[in-house]
Amino acid sequence: MFSSLDFDVRPGNGLGMFDIGSSLWTVLETLRGLQHVFPQVDIKYDPDVSTTSPIIVHIRPHLDLLFSGRMQRLHTICVRELRDPNPPITLRYKDTILSSKEEALQRLGVSRSFGPTYSGEDLRYPGISFSFNGDNMADTLKAAKMEDRTQEVKKVTITQRNDQEAIEEVRECRIMNGDIARAVAKVHEGVTLHFYPSSSSPAQIRLNETTAQDLILALGPPSRVHYKEDERMMIHASSSNSTNSEAGYFHNYFQHGIDFFISSSSHIVKKILLHTNVVGSPLFQRYKRCCWEIEGAPEDDEDGNVPYRWLVFMLDTPPRKRFYDRFETISHFLSPNEPPPSMVLNRTDDDNLITLPNAATRLYGYDGIVLEVSESSQVLAVMLV
Repeated sequence: MFSSLDFDVRPGNGLGMFDIGSSLWTVLETLRGLQHVFPQVDIKYDPDVSTTSPIIVHIRPHLDLLFSGRMQRLHTICVRELRDPNPPITLRYKDTILSSKEEALQRLGVSRSFGPTYSGEDLRYPGISFSFNGDNMADTLKAAKMEDRTQEVKKVTITQRNDQEAIEEVRECRIMNGDIARAVAKVHEGVTLHFYPSSSSPAQIRLNETTAQDLILALGPPSRVHYKEDERMMIHASSSNSTNSEAGYFHNYFQHGIDFFISSSSHIVKKILLHTNVVGSPLFQRYKRCCWEIEGAPEDDEDGNVPYRWLVFMLDTPPRKRFYDRFETISHFLSPNEPPPSMVLNRTDDDNLITLPNAATRLYGYDGIVLEVSESSQVLAVMLV
């Protein structure tokens, strides 16, 4: 571990290496590469709604990083235990040291660096606030009695400017540029990728048309190229002829949460996989969350008499189901009948070092699409074929 931590404070934008709006995947990848600096990292979330649960990454003892539930974007940064020496932490604002091992951050220091603000228990400025209440009752009572210039700051909170305390999604910001904002999937067709900033042109990846070169032009080089070796699914094929299994390779875009299976002979996209990055699932943190949507044909009313054009007009958009919808809802959307028979998949079978309470998932195959589903009815991945 470093002997100390030294962070620059950027109200509304971030703290040190942590930028408001960064993805959960990006931040955890950064922390994974800095285990000598941050050896103790805890992840907290609600397992009952893990697809949409806000996530707290607690970096002991000083930092709490709060990520929004749906987009998994860094929403709030809290700095605590400013005087804890294990390790000592230094906070800087522009050219001024706010807090260090030798110098406590007090009300007077905040006022000198940030100027006047409205009265209240905390000192609040656009994109940053300073709290004098600690995490225990003794600190709270002490702060209530000591509203003077020597009050010591117990917590620093950084959010987007003019943000509220309510846990909401992060507004579009520069750190998101180049990321995929949403992926609209159409069965038998492909996927349309919408990027940040929102003014960017979307990219269309079409099954049996888009080439490997087209992918690189649209998304850049893949994080990894993985050649297909696993033939275990061939036992379920309608024919025992092994030639039905097309040779190919994957372009893995971990930073976008997408895989593409490409034919070795034609170098054309044959399958598209979109990952949800659900906390606690076997594939968590291997891929960034891809905020996918499945677009389908409009549904008729109960009598089947509503014309397509009128239904589109009423809805103002084709009907879609999204990554945070439950499996039962998406299954009915894909097929009004009972869900098809499922196959059990345990992704930890090949890795004895991984133990998860709910490691098994189920694969449900529909016409042109396969869903991987957790025991809690969350769709972990979508595959277009």
